[in-house]
Amino acid sequence: MPSCTTVKIDTAVRDRLKALRRYPRESYSDVIARLTRMAIDDEPLSAETIRKLEEGLADIKAGRTQRLEDVMAELDADDEQTL
Repeated sequence: MPSCTTVKIDTAVRDRLKALRRYPRESYSDVIARLTRMAIDDEPLSAETIRKLEEGLADIKAGRTQRLEDVMAELDADDEQTL
């Protein structure tokens, strides 16, 4: 049997934990365990991915963007040419 401990939390935190339950009788321990698993990234971003994200943000800030409609139209035109 796993050991247990008592932890003091504010009632507001308790209420948020209660709201995060997947089902009404889910224990706070289960909710906290799920949240801590979600908080740890098993696949952190590589240096290359971070660099590409930074480049993308720089492009956005510099206004080097295209409207979705324009990109979709271009892709449709490319599809028609391959047929």
